[in-house]
Amino acid sequence: MFSAFTGSVFATLGLVYIQENLGWGLGYGIPTFGLILSLVIFYIGTPMYRHKVRRTRHPAGHLLRVVLAAFANSKLELPSDPLKLHELDQQYYVSTRKPRLHHTHVFRWLDKAAISTSPSRPPCTVTQVEETKLVLAMSMIWLVTLIPSTIWAQINTLFLKQGTTLDRHLGPNFQIPAASLGSFVTLSMLVFVPIYDRYFVPFARKKTGNPRGVTLLKRLGIGFMIQIVAIAIAYTVEVKRIGAIKVHRLMKSPEAIIPMSIFNLLPQYVLLGVADVFNAIGLLEFFYDQSPEDMQSLGTTFFTSGIGVGNFLNSFLVTVVDGITGRNGGKKWIGKNVNDSHFDYYYGFLLILSTLNLGAFVLASKKYVYKTESAEIKDGFVQSEGRGLDMSPLGLQV
Repeated sequence: MFSAFTGSVFATLGLVYIQENLGWGLGYGIPTFGLILSLVIFYIGTPMYRHKVRRTRHPAGHLLRVVLAAFANSKLELPSDPLKLHELDQQYYVSTRKPRLHHTHVFRWLDKAAISTSPSRPPCTVTQVEETKLVLAMSMIWLVTLIPSTIWAQINTLFLKQGTTLDRHLGPNFQIPAASLGSFVTLSMLVFVPIYDRYFVPFARKKTGNPRGVTLLKRLGIGFMIQIVAIAIAYTVEVKRIGAIKVHRLMKSPEAIIPMSIFNLLPQYVLLGVADVFNAIGLLEFFYDQSPEDMQSLGTTFFTSGIGVGNFLNSFLVTVVDGITGRNGGKKWIGKNVNDSHFDYYYGFLLILSTLNLGAFVLASKKYVYKTESAEIKDGFVQSEGRGLDMSPLGLQV
């Protein structure tokens, strides 16, 4: 992520300036050359890459099999003792080097897939059932990451529109592109990633005893709270911008530049960058860490799809809000004339939405049970996972 942030800084600062001042052809030509160079390096390195051996031919097939078996056994009664559910012995997991998962009490209806009904038709194992539970539980967390992704989408949409209306001069002869302000998001990430890793984690580790400093879900919760503060500041700055528009009577002048520095937007950009250190890296780590062993690429899918759906959700919200507020000749909150719109109302709406989403996240995280393995293989030896319990509000286990 640090490497990605570094590339983003060069793109935002350098290419935006080149595109606006030297031409779009050169602005697109430079990254094209960079992509060709990356492709050459990639193909040179490909023969040297060592692929991880796949232990299961169709890992996702187990998920569907568990759900179908649970429905088929829906009328059967679950045994009171989970040890009576079907599971292979520990020697199987040692020889195949697959992790064996502990039984959990969430999504109990899926446990019916591990009830043996016929000697000729072996049921699903407890580990397979627990893998399916993990994917369902991660889906719950994925749903409550969509609103934070929508907040992130404001950086390249409404924040950028605001910036084009503000004074962008640095000195008498130099004017910064409005899009370059996005580089402060990335710069704050570059600064805060090492601070988080070298100072925050060791400090939190001493307080909590958790090797990560805080649990994965607590990390996300902190990021979501910082986002709420950022959108509250965005609302305050927009109220100030609208006040300046009214004072100078610029409502009917869509191209007018408001006598207010673009750097008033800086705090919301920086805070969203800090929030993303918790959110983006935290989400990627969470989904990868919690995915079943043979389906860890699923973690990347959860992460990237959440960002994509969040952007679509942002477009949907803007369209719906514009349609509702523009009825019967009313003033649209997000109109073509930025100087005669109500971005402040929309930011207030996002603030309420984010606060409600944080509450939903807390509820979802309370119900979430982290993946716990009975043993893992290291250097040819079976070692106990030895994870402790954490009954904190944002996570049940570490």
